[in-house]
Amino acid sequence: MRRIGLFSFVALAALASVSPLAARQQSPKPPVDATCDEASIEADSYELTTTAQARNALRPREPWWEPYGLWKNPREIGDLNEASTRLAERAKELDERNLLAHGYLARQYVVMAVDATKAEEEWRRVIDGGGAIVWTATLYEVDPRSYFVLAFDPRGIRMFRFASLAGELRTHFGVPDFPDADRVDFWRALGGCLPVDAAPEAEIRWSGVRQLRATTWTLRFELKDKLTIRSDRGRRRTDDTLEVNLHPRTGEVDFRFGMTPFGRPPVGADPAAYHQRVKQMIVTMFDPEKRMTTGS
Repeated sequence: MRRIGLFSFVALAALASVSPLAARQQSPKPPVDATCDEASIEADSYELTTTAQARNALRPREPWWEPYGLWKNPREIGDLNEASTRLAERAKELDERNLLAHGYLARQYVVMAVDATKAEEEWRRVIDGGGAIVWTATLYEVDPRSYFVLAFDPRGIRMFRFASLAGELRTHFGVPDFPDADRVDFWRALGGCLPVDAAPEAEIRWSGVRQLRATTWTLRFELKDKLTIRSDRGRRRTDDTLEVNLHPRTGEVDFRFGMTPFGRPPVGADPAAYHQRVKQMIVTMFDPEKRMTTGS
C-alpha cells in the first residue's frame, strides 16, 4: 500500500480548507435591490434610461446616439425596440441598482419575445424594488385618439391619462405626441418609476377581474364591477369590459394604418402572439392561484 507522506497530507488538508471558500467565492452574488432614487444610481446609467430613451423614441435629426458610445453610425441602431433594449441593457451593466433599466427590459423582453426566463427575472426585479411594468396604450372603446399610461404591479393596473404624466398635450395628425426629454417624470414612468403624487384616472385590482383574454389586437378584461374611464379629450365610458391595445413600440407612429397609429402593427409583426405573451406574463406574475379565467 502506498504511504502518504507528511507533505501530501498537509497539501490535502490545505486544499480541503480552501475549497469551500473558493466555492463560496464563485457562487453567484444575490441581486442588489433596485431603486428609483436618482441619487443612488450611477449617473451614466440613469441618463441611458431617461434622456437616451427619450431621444431614441423621438429620433431627432441630430446624431443623438453619439454621446452613448453604443453605435458608430445610425445604421447600427436598429428600430425603436432594438435601440431601447440596448440602452437599457447597457444601463443595467453600469448599475444593477437602476430600477429604470429593469423596468424598460421587463417590457421590451416581452415585446421582442426574448427568452421568457429573462423577462420573468426583470419583472421580479421591478416588483421587488416597488416599481411597475409600464406600457402606453390606446383604449379604443374609450377614445381611439387618446393615449393612456398603464402600470402593472401585484395590486392591479393603474391607468393614467397621458397628459397627466406627459404634461401639456401636443398632437400630430390628431394623436398625442410624446414629450421631450426634459419631461423626465414621463420617461421615468415608462421605466417603472411613477411619480408618488400621480393620481390614476382609474384602477383595476386583480381581484376585480373575472376573465382576461388575448384577442388579435388587444387584451380584453372582463370585470366584476363597472369602471368609468375618461380620456384627455373628455371622452368617457362606463362598462364592465375593457379592451386594451398595448403599444408595441413606444413613441412610434405609423400612419399606413390610419389615424389610430398603434392599432395595426407593421407587416410581419404578430399582434395576437404579442398580446398572448403579455397575458401569460400577467398570469404568471400576478395570478399564480389562477383566480382569473383566461380564454384564448
